[in-house]
This record gives sequence, structure tokens and C-alpha cells, in this order.
Amino acid sequence: MTRPIRIAVQLQPQHAEYAQLRDAVRRAEDLGVDVVFNWDHFFPLSGDPDGKHFECWTMLGAWAEQTSRVEIGALVTCNSYRNPELLADMARTVDHISGGRLILGIGAGWFEKDYDRFGYEFGTPGTRIADLADALPRIKARWAASNPRPTRDIPVLIGGGGERKTLRVVAEHADAWHSFGDLETLTRKSAILDEHGAAVGRDTASLVERSVAVSRPPSEVGEALVDAGVTLFTVGLSGPDYDLSTVAPWVAWRDSRG
Repeated sequence: MTRPIRIAVQLQPQHAEYAQLRDAVRRAEDLGVDVVFNWDHFFPLSGDPDGKHFECWTMLGAWAEQTSRVEIGALVTCNSYRNPELLADMARTVDHISGGRLILGIGAGWFEKDYDRFGYEFGTPGTRIADLADALPRIKARWAASNPRPTRDIPVLIGGGGERKTLRVVAEHADAWHSFGDLETLTRKSAILDEHGAAVGRDTASLVERSVAVSRPPSEVGEALVDAGVTLFTVGLSGPDYDLSTVAPWVAWRDSRG
């Protein structure tokens, strides 16, 4: 499978008024990005730890109405924060509101402050990954039983890099995998993902899109990441300004490659 190169922006919902986020979504779509992500946390991850912050899924519903072309989603939803059937129904609803443009980005969760302040059991990495593995079949079963069903097979993007457990879940369930780490880490873990794919009978090399966050310009890292199999590149931006100047070169690079 030959996948197109896609450029995403993650508008981190921190340190901003919602009007600034709404404006940033408009500017990102006008710029030509393919995907606009937020994230699923309850407090900022950088800067003032108790600064301004907004919730993920209510925001995605608003973005579904505001936008007309870009795909939208969370990079990534924390599986622990919502019952799998509820999350499936939320995703199905946003899928319909957006006309079939939702990506379900999901991960096992890691930010202990969210858990503590909102009353969730933090558990261990192992229990959280096991919960994620249990949730994904339930989510897909709820979609299949819904009326109306989703407008399309909602793509599932899993973020995480645990080589023994998380990548096994990716191999079993994901349409895309978001890697955290440098080029060497991506290359090594991508090969491990394909080993898991062979073990579960999925050709993950062709069926699972590779996704990374980028902070350097495409002239420095773009082609090397493409050679490693990456086709989805995400630039992360924090409030309040959401300066898209670092995103524009990535859009231009995508277009220059034909």
C-alpha cells in the first residue's frame, strides 16, 4: 500500500482562551494541513501546571462543526477516562457530525496528575495497557451495534512504544501507530511492530500507518523519516498564540513531493 504524505498539527488545548483555539483551527485548515489533533488531558503538560486548559472530546465536537475538510482527533485519547462503550458512542457521534472525518487516537494513559485530580485509579503501566487491549474490541463491537453505525470504518491510531505489550496491541487493532522517539527508536520499534504483526497474522508494514511528532524542519528530517516508513507528520503547538509558521514548511514540503 502506498500512502500519501500527510501533515498534521496538534493544537494543545493549554494556556489559551477557546476563541484562540477556534481561530487556530480555522487557520490550520486554511493553511492546508490534513489533520488537526488536540490531546486528552485535564491540565497543561508544559508551562504553568495549573494554567488554562480545555477538555478533549467536547472540543472535537465543536471542531467537527467548524471544519469542513481536515480530519480531526485526539493525539491521543486516554483509554482510562471513559468507559469503552461510551467512548465508542462519543466517537461515532463526532464521526457523524464531521461527515466521516474522525480519527480515534487512543493510548493507555500516563499522566498521573490527571488520574489523581479526577479520581481515576492510576494502576500500573501493565494494567493500563491490559485495559487498552480489552477496550478496543469493545469499542469496535459497539460501533457495529450502533444505530446509525459510523459513516466509515473509523481509523484507530494508537500511541505508545512499549515493545512487548503496547506494540502487540497496535499489531492487533490499529490502523496507525504514533511513535515517540528519534529516528533510530522509530526504526527499531517499527521492525518490532512488524514482528508482532506476523505473529497475529496482520501485514502491519502495509496496514498500519507510521506517525511521528516533528519539531525540526522537513529539510533536516523529512526524507529520512519517509525512508523509515513515516507518512503522517505532526507539529505540536501550544497556546496562546498557536504560531503556524513552523507548520507551513511541512505543508510546502508535502506539496513539493507531488
